[in-house]
Amino acid sequence: MSSERPERFVTNLDWNLLRTFVVITEEGGITAAANRLLLSQPTVSLALKRLETQMGTRLIERGGGTFRLTAAGRDLQRECLEIFHSIARLSEVTTSAAREITGNIHISLASHVSTPLLDRVLAEFHAEFPAVTYKLSIQSSDAVARSVLDKSVSLGICLVNKRLPQLHYDLFYREFFGYFCGPPHKLFGRKDLRIEDLRGHAAVSFDTDDVADALRPVAELRRQYELEQRIVGQSPHLEEVRRMILCGLGIGPLPIHVVERDVSDGDLWRLPPYENPPAIDIFLVTNPKRRHNRAEARFIDALKAEIARRPMAERTYADESASA
Repeated sequence: MSSERPERFVTNLDWNLLRTFVVITEEGGITAAANRLLLSQPTVSLALKRLETQMGTRLIERGGGTFRLTAAGRDLQRECLEIFHSIARLSEVTTSAAREITGNIHISLASHVSTPLLDRVLAEFHAEFPAVTYKLSIQSSDAVARSVLDKSVSLGICLVNKRLPQLHYDLFYREFFGYFCGPPHKLFGRKDLRIEDLRGHAAVSFDTDDVADALRPVAELRRQYELEQRIVGQSPHLEEVRRMILCGLGIGPLPIHVVERDVSDGDLWRLPPYENPPAIDIFLVTNPKRRHNRAEARFIDALKAEIARRPMAERTYADESASA
C-alpha cells in the first residue's frame, strides 16, 4: 500500500481504476474486461498497472497462462465491493424519507432450490414494493456461501457442508433425494428393483456428491450399500444433472419433490431406496456485517418471518415414495 498520508492518497487515487480492477476480477481477464468496458485491451492493462503502482504492490499474478489475485488483490477486491455497494446506496440515502422502498436485491441460490416459501415471499414483496428490482444468480453451494461472505450478494439459499463463523444460517426447508433413471436406461420401468440392483451401474451426480461435501447423505448411501458406481458425469446445476439422466448417461440423485412432474409424465423413473431416502437441509445464509439497503433488509426479515411462521413439518417436503 502507498506510504502517502491517507488524505493525500485518497485525493490522488483515480477511482475509475478501482472500477476497472473490479471488472477485471469479475471477468477473469484483461480481454474480457476490455470487452465489457468497451475499452481497448492495452487501456485496461495500463489501468491495472497504474493501480498497482499507486497501491505499491502487485494485485494480480498474470502471464504464462496464469491469472489469479494475490493476497493484496483479494483484500482490495473485498474493499472495492464494499465501497461500490455503499455508493449504490447513495441515491437511497438521499431519499430515505420517501415512503417508497427501492433498491436491488441480489439472491444467490443453489440450482435445485425449489420451495413455495421463497416464491410466496417474493410474490408478496413485489406486490408491496413494486419499485424494488431483483437479480437471481445460480451457483454451487460453496460459491453461494463465498458470495455472501464477500458481501457481493444480498443473501444466499443453499446446502451447507461447513458453517462459516462469519455468516448466519437459518434452516429454510428440508428435502429428500431419490435415485432416478431416464427412458434409455435398462432399469427404466422396472418395479421389482432392490437397491442392490443399482450396484455397478454408471452414475451422474452433483459436484457436491461426496462424503466430505454438502450432499454427504447421498454419498454415504452409495457407500453404505457398496454400489461401486462409476461417475460418468457431474455438474453443479440440477438441470444438467437431470439432462444427463434423461439421456441415459447413468442413474443419478435428484430432489424428489422437484421432479414429481417428470416422474408422472414418464420422463424419469424412480429407483430404490423407496423408503428413508437421504434428507438434505437447505439454509438461508446471510452476512450480519453487510450493510443492507432497505429493500434487502426488509426482504431478509420477510424470509425469516416466513420461516418462523411455518413449523418444520410444513417446511419438509416429505418423500412421495414410488411403489416398489
